[in-house]
Amino acid sequence: MAKVKKGDIVGRKSYGKDILFTVEKIIKRKNEQPVAILKGLIIRIEADALLDDLVIIESKQVDGHMRSLEEKLEEKLEKCSKNLKQNSNTFFKRSFLKRETRSEENGKILHLDGDKRYTDKSARYYKKLNLNAIVRNVPESKQEYVVYDLLNRYNPDVLVITGHDGMIKNGTGYNDIYNYRNSKYFINTVREAKKWVNNTGKDLVIFAGACQSYYEALVTAGANFASSPARVLIDFMDPLIVAEKVATTEDYKYITINDIASELRDGTRGISGIGARGKRYTKVKI
Repeated sequence: MAKVKKGDIVGRKSYGKDILFTVEKIIKRKNEQPVAILKGLIIRIEADALLDDLVIIESKQVDGHMRSLEEKLEEKLEKCSKNLKQNSNTFFKRSFLKRETRSEENGKILHLDGDKRYTDKSARYYKKLNLNAIVRNVPESKQEYVVYDLLNRYNPDVLVITGHDGMIKNGTGYNDIYNYRNSKYFINTVREAKKWVNNTGKDLVIFAGACQSYYEALVTAGANFASSPARVLIDFMDPLIVAEKVATTEDYKYITINDIASELRDGTRGISGIGARGKRYTKVKI
């Protein structure tokens, strides 16, 4: 059997290889078995496992998962493109009939992602939809230290704070911040973003979290939308869908989670929140 190393795609034997992971790093401990730190290939979860529990996944199976991901991304892009085009045509007809010149602008998105692969795919998603988005790959533990300066630099309408997360003891310790792998970093980043909001008066919409994140603490810190109320896994696209919905909804409309839930992996079990006003602005010149 091949030896597991950093960068391999693996599954956990004890979980029936239900999730595919990338080996982020291997920690060797004195007089103990080495432990691999894992990050989900398609879902936003972080976990660890003994090397003996891991099996390297054949390239054919990996290719199948990646094709599924690409197909899902393309399907979502096509659907969103049609919706955006339809909305634009509606505004054009209305403007023509009223002899008005209208300029429409979607909200600007700043997206911080702890996973480099997801960062690249997220940037592609936003670009395909012609959204004004800045995507930065920032490790979860460093996001709180850069978010304020990035907000100052880009002045966005929507902020996405995400990456990987997970509960250390699944099914217990829901109110223990130390039972979450990265929730504390997301919470601190939200707090830093709220400091910027207080200092600038900007009406910033915030999404925060990843798989199994400490939902209640994220919302208390100031996130409009967050994961994961039921401590379930979320799809890599879920944060993108929330950001796209907010950025492309007219600013006179208030968005609730019920407006988005049907497009998310597990609906309100995966993501919920207090809602927010849309960030699509329309300028009228007569």
